[in-house]
Order: sequence, then structure tokens, then C-alpha cells
Amino acid sequence: MTSSEEGNRIIITVLGLDQVGIIAMISNILADNSINILDISQTILQGFFTMVMVVDISQSNIDVKELREILVGKGQEMGLQVTVQHEDLFKYMHRI
Repeated sequence: MTSSEEGNRIIITVLGLDQVGIIAMISNILADNSINILDISQTILQGFFTMVMVVDISQSNIDVKELREILVGKGQEMGLQVTVQHEDLFKYMHRI
């Protein structure tokens, strides 16, 4: 991890019924806000779409709260559950 990524990484998760345009919707919002996708994993499990992204917000002019509001709102329009968490909070919640 480079120093520019430290403290600037956000975890985005998306869950819902599979449909055309989910990845495009999320990635377009990220690109429009100068947010770089560092890693992405997605799969379809018996018709259910699941995706986890790690993104870098260091070049973005919006904060995590604003990004969350945008993604959650657009996700709801598509019937998706979207969560946006800072990496530190994600690690804290998932520690052993």
C-alpha cells in the first residue's frame, strides 16, 4: 500500500438481485468523483449479485458521508443494498 492510499481507502459492498448496469452505475459515480477502484470482487450466487470494492478517495472532493448518500440513494433506486465504510471502521467491525 502506498502512502497516498493510507487512510483514504473505503470499502463498498453491494447486494441485490442481479440486473444489467449495477457495476456501471457504481463505477460511473466513482469516476465522476475522481475515486479510484483499487480492487473489486463480484459474483452472482443463484441470481443474487454480490460485490465488494476497495477504493481510494484521496483525489476526490467529496467525503465518505456524501459518497455514502449518493451510492445508497442510487442503489435503492435499483433495489440494491449498498454499504460504504471507511477501511478502519470495516477492519474494526471484522476483527477476530
